[in-house]
Amino acid sequence: MPRPGGPGRCSIRQRSVACTGAGAQRDVSAARSPVPNPATSAVIPAILADVEEVAVVVAHHDCATLRVGDVFLKVDADQTRTDVEVEAMARAPIPTPRVLWRKPPVLALAALPGTALGRLGEPSTASSAAWVAAGAAVRKLHDAPLPPWPGRSRDEITSHLDHECEWLITTGVLPSELVTRNRQVAEAALRPWTPVFTHGDLQTSHVFVDGDEATGVIDWSEAAQGDALFDLATLTLGHQEHLGDVVAGYGADVDLDVIRAWWSLRSLRAVRWLIEHGFDPSAPGCEIDVLRSQL
Repeated sequence: MPRPGGPGRCSIRQRSVACTGAGAQRDVSAARSPVPNPATSAVIPAILADVEEVAVVVAHHDCATLRVGDVFLKVDADQTRTDVEVEAMARAPIPTPRVLWRKPPVLALAALPGTALGRLGEPSTASSAAWVAAGAAVRKLHDAPLPPWPGRSRDEITSHLDHECEWLITTGVLPSELVTRNRQVAEAALRPWTPVFTHGDLQTSHVFVDGDEATGVIDWSEAAQGDALFDLATLTLGHQEHLGDVVAGYGADVDLDVIRAWWSLRSLRAVRWLIEHGFDPSAPGCEIDVLRSQL
């Protein structure tokens, strides 16, 4: 079964961290749903009727994503997350999935061309140029006007991080020295930052490429104002060997120590959620390996 990568989100492809513990708390009053297209609404059911197979991409108690032919159906118990996703895709200056129709609690999206840049725990087969193109797309997003809803504050992130570290040590899930060292590394991320338009869950499975070109980004429900280096860290989590390509495409000076700090911070915050939802953060190349690599 495909595994989402963290607290409470439904990825179209695979893993994501967010809505319960690590997700952004935001005011979504500015988010809006698209006006339904009667022509599209009439055609899509007929298209779905011709499909012989329905694939479950990911499913848990919060949400589920199904693939039906070239259509992804995202079913979410919390429609404010869907509001954010639709609004963020409308605002983003880079390619995103086309919204086919929305009938709560279901959002239907068209598949993007190309393939995922990579997956956590697996070597990426994408070219160096594709990683550079992904970095350039992230820079374009970060240069766009801010969305109207804020992300989580540094105080909120710090409080949640400390809570998760305490749980990891108290339960014995991870050795205390591993947690303590990564908590020290993570401190570098908890500095003031100038907010930008962030995707919020920019893992490699959410970035699509075709050859050396970036073709789009999926799963926008965690989009918010946030730290630019968090997006860059999420994109390179478990794929540290491609950090140089991403930074080259991004085209700006970045603090690599802060990116490494976000690797620790994101991984520490994700471990409990993954375990409680039946996923394995100790799989090769995944969160616990990322934490070990910081020693």
